[in-house]
Amino acid sequence: MTEYMQASRTQSHWAVIVRYCLKLYSSGSAERTVSFFLFPDSGKDGLSVMTENEAREAICEVGHNLWQLGFVAANDGNISVKLDDDVFLATPTGTSKRILRPEMLILVNGENEVIREAPGYKPSSEFKMHLSCYAERPDINAVVHAHPPTATGFAIAHIPLDDYSMPEAVIFLGSVPIAPYDTPGSVGLADSIKPFLRYHDTILMENHGAVSVGVDLTQAYYRMETLEHYAKVSLVARQLGGANPLPMDKIEECVEIGRGCPLRHPGYRKYS
Repeated sequence: MTEYMQASRTQSHWAVIVRYCLKLYSSGSAERTVSFFLFPDSGKDGLSVMTENEAREAICEVGHNLWQLGFVAANDGNISVKLDDDVFLATPTGTSKRILRPEMLILVNGENEVIREAPGYKPSSEFKMHLSCYAERPDINAVVHAHPPTATGFAIAHIPLDDYSMPEAVIFLGSVPIAPYDTPGSVGLADSIKPFLRYHDTILMENHGAVSVGVDLTQAYYRMETLEHYAKVSLVARQLGGANPLPMDKIEECVEIGRGCPLRHPGYRKYS
């Protein structure tokens, strides 16, 4: 996966947007496989079908990236991928994403029961939140939860990101609401995001962090990157006197592009 993450940073952002939105997604039929988005020069139709072992490597790569970017600290954050209708691969509790290795990951079913243990490791208590995402939206195949500092600052300040001022954010995120606070790892936390999944693929979690979902792991991860970038730009704009939204006709154009991407787009939806 490393070369795909690196390749994305060498292409123009708008080229990535256009290619991303024009991809047609399909699912693999091989035993325990998962669709994973790649760039067009990396495979047929920009898709690769990963085995379980490849998915393990990809989750570790994303975990390392989250740690390197400062989106998680210590043992924060969790990542999961749906391998089959009732089979999920998830990161363990109490483990830094900096040192995450494939053999540490745990297979769990939809009842939050361990299918295959990783000796010495247990599933994250927040996997209940991941299961809520998968149960609410069958189109979701990956979930990323992290604490990107600027976006989390907005969540702590109870300020939704919904000013529609930056075209990339409008295309990929639309607006980003804030789910009500509940204790990390609780059923209440898992339930708090459910109403927002109807419209959104990226959600702030009040006084906590953020969760992003995707048709595959790359999309879920990039949503998290876009969220933090948008939050940083929004913070600077506020420090300079306030963000100026795009004209409504341009917002509508960006929304239409966003609706051509996989999964959900909230359209024009304000929370502040």
